[in-house]
Amino acid sequence: MSYLEYNVQRTPAGLAKVLHVNWSLVLLLTAVAAVGWLMLYSIAGGSLRPWAEPQMKRFALGLAVMFAVAFVPIWFWRNVSVLAYGVSLLLLVLVQQFGTVGMGAQRWLDLGVIRLQPSELAKITLVMVLAAYYDWLDLRRASRPQWVLIALVLIVLPAFLVLRQPDLGTAILLVLGGGAMMFLAGVHWLYFAVVIALGVGAVALVLASRGTEWQILKDYQFRRIDAFLDPSIDPLGAGYHINQSKIALGSGGWSGRGFMQGTQSRLNFLPEKHTDFIFTSLAEEFGFVGGVSLLTLYGLILAFCIVAALRMKDRFSQLVTLGVAANFFFYFAVNMAMVMGLAPVVGVPLPLVSFGGSAMLVLMFGFGLVQSAHIHRPRAKG
Repeated sequence: MSYLEYNVQRTPAGLAKVLHVNWSLVLLLTAVAAVGWLMLYSIAGGSLRPWAEPQMKRFALGLAVMFAVAFVPIWFWRNVSVLAYGVSLLLLVLVQQFGTVGMGAQRWLDLGVIRLQPSELAKITLVMVLAAYYDWLDLRRASRPQWVLIALVLIVLPAFLVLRQPDLGTAILLVLGGGAMMFLAGVHWLYFAVVIALGVGAVALVLASRGTEWQILKDYQFRRIDAFLDPSIDPLGAGYHINQSKIALGSGGWSGRGFMQGTQSRLNFLPEKHTDFIFTSLAEEFGFVGGVSLLTLYGLILAFCIVAALRMKDRFSQLVTLGVAANFFFYFAVNMAMVMGLAPVVGVPLPLVSFGGSAMLVLMFGFGLVQSAHIHRPRAKG
C-alpha cells in the first residue's frame, strides 16, 4: 500500500476533524496573541489604533489559515512541499527585482491587499521540504556526505537570497531551522561540529572584511555588532537600542510599574516598541513575573508540539511538527536574547506578540501543519 493510500484510508472527515483538533494548542496561541494585543493597546496610550485592532484582525485571519491548513490531510502537504519551497525561492528572487524598500532593506512584495515578506514564508517551506526529503531518504543514508550536501544546498539557497536583502536575522533563523531539521532527522553530530568550526571561521572572516572592498556585512550591521559588544561606545547612536532596552527591563523589577505605566515606551525612549522590542515594554509594565509568564506560555506550546510529535506514526509528520516547534523556539529565543543584550540586534520579531502580518500568518500556517499532522494521524478504533 502506498504512502498516499495509507493516509487517505485514515483521513477523518467532517465532525471528526473538529473533534481531533488540538484545542489546547489553539487556546495557548490565542493567549500569547492576547498578550500582544494588551501590550499594543498599552504602548498606543490606551487605544486600539494604530496597532492592537489591526493585530486582532490579523490573528483572526491567521486562525482561519491555521484551520484551513489543519483540515487538509498531512499527506497533501508532504506532496506539495517541493512546490511550496520552489515558490518561496521564486518570491525571494522577485523581491530582489520588485520588492518594497523599508528601513534600509528590500524585504517585501506589495500585493495590494497585503505586503508579503517572502523570507518569513521561506522558514516554513524549508521545514516542509526538509521533512519530505528525510521522509523519503532512508535513515541509514542520512549521514552520507552526498545526501548531507543536498540538505545543505536546500538550506543555503534561501538563506543566501535573504542575506542579500539584507536581512541577517531571518537568514540566521533559516540556517538554525535547517540545522535543527538535519539534527532531528538523525544526521551525525560530527557534521555539526564541523559547521560550528566553519561558523567561527566565518565570523572571523566577516570581521576581517570590515573596511575592505569585499566587506561582507553592511556598515549598520557592523555598528550593531559594536554596540552589542560595548553599548557605551555610542549610547545615542548604535548602542541606543540596547541601552534603552536594558533600562526598561531593569526598571520593571519583580512585578513591574503597572499596566500603561511604562515610561520608556510611553515617552518614546524605547525604539521599535511595537515590534522587535515589545518584550521590554512587557517587562517594564509587568516585571519579571510578566516576562516569565509569557515564557511559560511559549514553553507550553513547545511541549504540546513535542508530545504531539511523539504520538505520530509517520516520519514526515514528526519532522514537520518538530521543525515548526524549533522555528518557533528560535523566534522568541533570538528576540529575547537580543533585547536583553545577549545577542546583537538583528531585527527578529517576538512571535505572535510583535506587530506585523507576514510573520504571524506564516507562523499560523506552520501551526496549521502541526494540527494537520495531529488530526490525520492513525488512531486506534474502538
